[in-house]
Amino acid sequence: MIAGKLTNVWNSMQPTSESLMQQLELAETLLIGRDRMLEPQDLPGRYGRVVRALDQVVHACACEAVVGGGWAVWRHGYVGRVTQDVDIVLPKASVDEFLRAASVSGFELLAQLEGRWPKLRHRDTEIEVDVLPEGGRPGTASRPAPTTIPHPAKMGAIRGTLKYCSLASLIELKLAAGRLRDEADVVELARENPDRLDEVRNHLQAAHPQYANRFEELLSQLDESVGG
Repeated sequence: MIAGKLTNVWNSMQPTSESLMQQLELAETLLIGRDRMLEPQDLPGRYGRVVRALDQVVHACACEAVVGGGWAVWRHGYVGRVTQDVDIVLPKASVDEFLRAASVSGFELLAQLEGRWPKLRHRDTEIEVDVLPEGGRPGTASRPAPTTIPHPAKMGAIRGTLKYCSLASLIELKLAAGRLRDEADVVELARENPDRLDEVRNHLQAAHPQYANRFEELLSQLDESVGG
């Protein structure tokens, strides 16, 4: 049962037998404990250690921050979607202070090409943390998003503690990124949250009509797959 849910989870890795066992154990723990792991700080194992360390930095900086990416997708219902890193959204004005505090709180700031968003590595676990700054533009050089990343306060953040990104804002970020994997996540999130689709529609229409239109196209694919 668990192996079946992991088909697409670890597709970016070539694991050793030891790491594969760790991944299977983590997946089982997540499946069993999902209903009580309501906050990022509740995550188990290595990822929980990283998130709790990030939460301490957020508290020290008294800023707003949300967890996005694969872990937010998992939290909002797609239990087969676990990731190898952690994505957090930070206010533009807090990024520099956050990075300075993180560098003396168990994290290493990794060298990035000019123009790339900051990336950290947790020294104890070697798990990487991608920082998505408010005002950054998702997408690619050839297909930039029509909008920039919002302030995390608009995405479900509470000052001084790390929260999960709201469902509607997460789908907005996924559509802004525009990759096939992100759009596949959108389909699964819609499948798992049918009672919240109108909420998501309203949010996307306010964010940008392009997102609202693409969301409807993806929903039609979901309807076809169910009907087929």
